[in-house]
Amino acid sequence: MFDFLSDYNDPTLLGAFWMTVKLTFFSAIGSMILGTVLAAMRVSPVPLMRGFGTAYVNIVRNIPLTVIIIFTSLGLADIFGVTMGASDFGVRGFRLAILGFVAYTAAFVCEAIRSGINTVPLGQAEAARAIGLTFSQTLRLIILPQALRSVIGPLANVLIALTKNTTVAAAIGVAEAAYLMKEMIENEAEVVLIAAVFAFGFVVLTLPTGLFLGWLSKRLAVKR
Repeated sequence: MFDFLSDYNDPTLLGAFWMTVKLTFFSAIGSMILGTVLAAMRVSPVPLMRGFGTAYVNIVRNIPLTVIIIFTSLGLADIFGVTMGASDFGVRGFRLAILGFVAYTAAFVCEAIRSGINTVPLGQAEAARAIGLTFSQTLRLIILPQALRSVIGPLANVLIALTKNTTVAAAIGVAEAAYLMKEMIENEAEVVLIAAVFAFGFVVLTLPTGLFLGWLSKRLAVKR
């Protein structure tokens, strides 16, 4: 469908880091969507929804990411036959890895957003209810816009952690940076040099992101 989604097994250094960027990008989008939904559930007036959101966050945050990624590959694909609409092994591994990253990272996104929701004065929600807005309308129109502006910094930390966590995808054969580094170390003697190159690559990926989002957080901070 999109050309930039191809080349799932590009053996070059740039290809490996491009895979890391794609894993981060799509996982970040999915995590934001699922994390926002979970945060809404955690502050919902419906006990069942609050219970589900709380249970999801507490359980997923305490499971190692490697276990989740391997489960998406061995559990969903090999045992339950989930292929994510792909017959090619590389494409399937890529999509399953994103699924695992989304499921894991959404729990941390949820807690970051929930902390932002708690910073919004209670009186604003009460005023919204007084003028007849429903819970979903209050959350969507009044609470979340302020909450998201106040948690750009914490969300930046989650995004940086997600970028580094993509190295776990090497466990299921996704040809990202850590996968290529492992192959290069097995075939070359310059272990320190190879590790330094890949470490520098991750600094290049994460440092500008952190600086930009830190500036954006100050720029969009809610003045109270």
